[in-house]
Amino acid sequence: MNTIILTFILCSLTIPSIYPDIIEQDGNLLLISGSDEYSLMSSKPLYSLNQLIGNPIGTDVGIKFKFGRLNGALHYGFIKNTRYPQTIFFKKSEIVKKGAANINILHKLAGEYDMIHWQKNGFGTIGYRFITESGNILYDGKVAFIWKDKFTINSASIMVGPFINFTEDGNSHTNIRISFNTLQPTNAVVLVRHKTKTQPVFSFKDDVLSNSHEVNLTNLEPDTEYSYTVQTKTSKHSYTESYSFKTAPIPGSRKPFSFAYTSDSREAKGGGERNSAGVNTYIMKKVAALVNFKKAAFMQFSGDMINGYLNNVEQTEVQYHSWKRVIEPFAHYIPFVTTMGNHEALSHIFIHKNKNNIKIDKFPFETDSAEAVFAKQFVNPTNGPISEDGAFYDPNPNQLDFPSYKENVFYYIYDNIAMVVLNSNYWYSPTANKEPKVGGNLTGYIMDNQLKWLKNTLDILDNNANIDFVFVTQHTPAFPTSWHIRDDMWYMGKNEMKAVVKGNSGNLITSGIIEQRDKYLLILMQSKKVIAMLTGDEHNFNWLQIDKNVDIYPKNWDKTDIRKLPEFRTIYQINNGTAGAPYSFKNNIPWKEHVRNFTTQNAVVFFHINGNSIKIEVIDPDTLDTILQF
Repeated sequence: MNTIILTFILCSLTIPSIYPDIIEQDGNLLLISGSDEYSLMSSKPLYSLNQLIGNPIGTDVGIKFKFGRLNGALHYGFIKNTRYPQTIFFKKSEIVKKGAANINILHKLAGEYDMIHWQKNGFGTIGYRFITESGNILYDGKVAFIWKDKFTINSASIMVGPFINFTEDGNSHTNIRISFNTLQPTNAVVLVRHKTKTQPVFSFKDDVLSNSHEVNLTNLEPDTEYSYTVQTKTSKHSYTESYSFKTAPIPGSRKPFSFAYTSDSREAKGGGERNSAGVNTYIMKKVAALVNFKKAAFMQFSGDMINGYLNNVEQTEVQYHSWKRVIEPFAHYIPFVTTMGNHEALSHIFIHKNKNNIKIDKFPFETDSAEAVFAKQFVNPTNGPISEDGAFYDPNPNQLDFPSYKENVFYYIYDNIAMVVLNSNYWYSPTANKEPKVGGNLTGYIMDNQLKWLKNTLDILDNNANIDFVFVTQHTPAFPTSWHIRDDMWYMGKNEMKAVVKGNSGNLITSGIIEQRDKYLLILMQSKKVIAMLTGDEHNFNWLQIDKNVDIYPKNWDKTDIRKLPEFRTIYQINNGTAGAPYSFKNNIPWKEHVRNFTTQNAVVFFHINGNSIKIEVIDPDTLDTILQF
């Protein structure tokens, strides 16, 4: 039966024109290179998000779960209604055998252990964590229950969220978006009340019956605190959660505010929460708590949230869930804005017994690409470019052949600053420059349509009198300092490295990686307001002043030296890839002597904006040590 389904899906699949060497044969995808045939590796997942939710069902004494056929342990505890609600784990756990486990609330979590007063109130919320037999944390979940002679699962339970998000157009002074997912399809209402003034309650509805909700709150007052209550409802149950948010000031108000920046929270060594379904939730939780403690208006997180590099959507969704659950208590109040890194890669993998495996961005691009899965998981502005379709290297102008930029390239405005978010791992193929060269983009190569959109966007922001500072962020640094001198925008000085779009005459891409980096830098420098690039990928913090004294080229560079052009001006690269990924130390590069305040400590960078001045503060979220102020 599975083979029949797979054959039907593949036979109905349109192969993008950018992959001319991939064919469908007898219901299978094949990569043909000369006389070699590469077969598609199975992408059957080991588990899925729906499986790990555990199909909770109420019993006479508690809740029973079914996690497929997985074995392990189930840890659990109540979630109390506090400002930052989190699971307080009970002292005991339950064995999961052949997927089955039971939580006995009536006899184990009553009396002195009834910290949420479920016996009096008749309801409560319980958090639970599935740990494998080898000790790896695979899933953190929560579910609401109702108690009346027996336990019933509240079908309207919010499973993840609610999250505060910027609006589609990237402004947040009168509008905001709230997103969340529910256990069963629900209708949803968000009730909003001014926190200090006596005003009527505003009601915003999502009338679509769905598990996934995005509710737009409109016509709000700028620079104002609101409380909000999310109400979900099924035919049987209803459920509520309440938090608060503050709208942004009117653009150009130039009131003091702060925002935070970091990246790279993928799994690390050390066991426990340092590897929770592909995420270092130990450090990421401390990052999120510090950001809220410092009263940042928003958090920008630029890539490598998860370990990734998977070939199936299901396990990728599990890792994204892990990241969202750890920030969730804090993202009830402020936006945590995300973009993509190389570890968000989701690939078709073609295998040959005697040759290299070949990895390309998974298609269909509309549903299965790294970009599409990312967009489904996160709520970002939609004011970016469409795709690389229509560029001079587009092999088929009559159809869409590239993945979408929707919600992975965009910009947003907060008071007098703008943040432009790029994707330097778009259409990413980890094997783009290995043989056979099938087609795909390499890490760090920002393609032409994205650069064109960047130029147009910066022109708009330059002409906006309300904006004083523009920050541009992408995952890969223009000037790496550690392991990533082998790739990013440097590739050991090998300009011949480039994206691959195959045509009759070979690769249609003309510019090498360093030329493309220089195009990018000149666009930033031509703007009057761009002050810095915010980057990650390198698991350290440092900053670099990019001026005419910095050597930015390999030896014997025979192309244009942009330092000699009149538009070349000083900008900064602030690199912070220290949200929990394994550290990377300084290496030998031409700009090494110009790198400042290099550290492998975990770090959050805070930008304190006060009118036309900026103060930067860097804090270790684990120790609360101040690393730097300047």
